[in-house]
Amino acid sequence: MIAKDDKTSPSYIPLAGVAEDGWSTEDEATATCLCGTVQLAFKKARAGYLNNGPAQPTQGPGLVNRFLCHCADCRKISSSMFCSNFCVADSHLRHIRGKENLKTFTQSKTIATGNDMTNYFCGTCGTLLYRVSSGRPGLSILRIGTVDDFRLAETKLKPQVEIFIDTVARL
Repeated sequence: MIAKDDKTSPSYIPLAGVAEDGWSTEDEATATCLCGTVQLAFKKARAGYLNNGPAQPTQGPGLVNRFLCHCADCRKISSSMFCSNFCVADSHLRHIRGKENLKTFTQSKTIATGNDMTNYFCGTCGTLLYRVSSGRPGLSILRIGTVDDFRLAETKLKPQVEIFIDTVARL
């Protein structure tokens, strides 16, 4: 659990957001919108799934991939030059709170595959929590920036690949 007050503790998790109740354990980790109204948890794999190592909240059959995307759609939806994503099987994702507060926007015009992409936003603060493609049923695309344990972004959720690199902004 979180050691909020002791920033020198190995269990301390730096949090950005109003709720300050995200967590990361051997079993699960959370992703929360900025205002804290919507919170998701993604489950761990069974022990020893990869390399006979200990179970982690972000590896195994539930974690499909981790990537940076430079497509036009990700640029527009994030107001940034790219998005940091990870895909989770829906069987390994649960809504802790705020599911009823999610708003959706679906379109296919700017999606390279032509599939419908449904975006799930917090209705209060507007944070994009995840996306679902009609071409990938049973899979949710979460934003690494919504994960409450920032250490996971530098370790278990560190992107493995970049896609749509032909549209990368050059310096």
